[in-house]
Amino acid sequence: MSKSTVFCLIVEVFRIQGGARLVGEVHVTGAKNSSLKLMAAALLAPGVTTIHAVPNILDVTIMAELLRRLGCTVNYSAVSETVTIDVPETIEHRADYDLVRRMRASIAVLGPLVARTGAADVALPGGDAIGSRGLDMHTAGLERMGATVTNEHGYLVVHAPDGGLVGTHVYLDFPSVGATETLLMAAVTASGQTIIDNAAREPEIVDICNMLVSMGGQISGIGTSLLTISGVSALRATEYTTVSDRIVAGTWAVAAVITRGDVTVHNANPEHLSIVLEKLTTVGANVEITGDGFRVQMDRRPTAVDIVTLPYPGFPTDLQPQFIALNSIAEGSAMVTENLFEARFRFVQELSRLGAEVRTDGHHALIRGRSQLSGAPVEATDIRAGAGLVLAGLVSDGETVVHAIEHIDRGYVDFETQLATLGANIVREASPELA
Repeated sequence: MSKSTVFCLIVEVFRIQGGARLVGEVHVTGAKNSSLKLMAAALLAPGVTTIHAVPNILDVTIMAELLRRLGCTVNYSAVSETVTIDVPETIEHRADYDLVRRMRASIAVLGPLVARTGAADVALPGGDAIGSRGLDMHTAGLERMGATVTNEHGYLVVHAPDGGLVGTHVYLDFPSVGATETLLMAAVTASGQTIIDNAAREPEIVDICNMLVSMGGQISGIGTSLLTISGVSALRATEYTTVSDRIVAGTWAVAAVITRGDVTVHNANPEHLSIVLEKLTTVGANVEITGDGFRVQMDRRPTAVDIVTLPYPGFPTDLQPQFIALNSIAEGSAMVTENLFEARFRFVQELSRLGAEVRTDGHHALIRGRSQLSGAPVEATDIRAGAGLVLAGLVSDGETVVHAIEHIDRGYVDFETQLATLGANIVREASPELA
């Protein structure tokens, strides 16, 4: 074969013609960041668990396959957005690298596997390139409950003591969502009482707690930073509906503002986005709370707004890229401070290809708004960065082509179809790339 031979891969891209004003209505489905964890929680009880409002996204497909390899029968209906998980009396305890590397949320099976089988071999997770998310708090909490934890050949290997996990008091140095989830699901059938101090308070954590209670778990302090779990001997299969996706809802809100549009978002909880909607009001938008969500109207160029990402109820890091895109076409300058993921600013280089003026220094980004961006080819580096680039493309002059949209597909259902319904000029198409 000639050294000059070039291979082409066929991939999909979003092709966007900027300038459209978004007008209309959208419906938000269940939260990605909750659905995946609820699917993992089903492992805690034999029998058929049914979960509604599960988004038809790639990550759900990956989690379903992971559960199948653990011995479950999993069926998903995209029409009804319902997943049924038939969990056998005996399940496997190894989560393979080829799946876990594709999705960090795979670590959610760690707690249920240790609780159900007394052991877990879980490959160290991959997923979005937004920064390190260590598992130290997960493992430290499990060790306090009596487990032994080792790292062997790229796998986290956990063994519960002979009598099972034992309740304890765990203080988290940081209100980690992942560690809170792992310890919740491990503690719900542990002997005695477990207290998780400085627990994460996100709506998705509340969702997991509520599902565990519906399975027979005993948890108090739900929605606060102090969770008390009284272990029960066994859980039962259940039927549950996932909380709506606040990040998707927030993305639609920013899309309305950035395009000076008028969008009504259904099946959204405004209380979960109180600080986000307040920021949009600050930039000049009119936000109206409706019976099942909210309406966002904007008729002028937005005013730049500072944001600082923090654990819930602070400003969500998953909406930071969308707000940087918003600030890039706003009037004035703004400072965005990222306190959760050190690599979240990676996408700024791509945004700059559209003409955005953004300077980063450590965990700060200074954005000077421009009246117009300029279309160009860009590449998504993670789910939310991809969404931010699409929003920027909507207000760029000319054509923007967003590559690596498989990242976006991991978090948004039919993103381009819903945008087109609102009036955006966006299509998904195959595009050859050199290999």
